[in-house]
Amino acid sequence: MKPHRKQRLILIGLMLIGIGLAATFALKAFNENLMYFFSTTDVAEGKAPKDALFRLGGMVVKGSVERPSEDLLVRFKLSDFSKEVTVEYSGILPDLFREGQGIVAKGRLDNRGVFVAEEVLAKHDENYMPPEVADSLKKPAEAE
Repeated sequence: MKPHRKQRLILIGLMLIGIGLAATFALKAFNENLMYFFSTTDVAEGKAPKDALFRLGGMVVKGSVERPSEDLLVRFKLSDFSKEVTVEYSGILPDLFREGQGIVAKGRLDNRGVFVAEEVLAKHDENYMPPEVADSLKKPAEAE
C-alpha cells in the first residue's frame, strides 16, 4: 500500500472515531438532562424515580393548601382524581396558583414519599391545562 493511501485511511479512521466520541457524549448529555413526566397515580404506585428530577402534574386539591410556618414553605396535595401526592414547595408560588388549578411541578421525591418541588408552574388562562396533566386526568376516567 502506498504511504499516501495509508495516511488517508488513518485520517478517515481518526475522523470516524472522533465522530463516534462526539455522538456518545451528546447522547449521554441528552439522557442526563431528560426529565420525565409522571401523574400522581404513577408516583403513588412507586413508578417514579426516587433519586432523579421529574415533573409531576395534577390538580391542586381543594382545601389542601397549608402554610405550616412563617417562612415560604407551602404544602399542598396534587391529584389526578384517582390518587393524591403531597407536594412541598419553598418559595413564592405563581400568582395564578390556586386550589382546583392544574399545575406542573419540577422536583424529586424525598424519603417520606413527599414530592419536594423546585419549581411550580401554573398557566394564566383558566381554560388551559398542561397537556401532560390533561392526559393523566383522562386515564383514570377511561379505566373505569
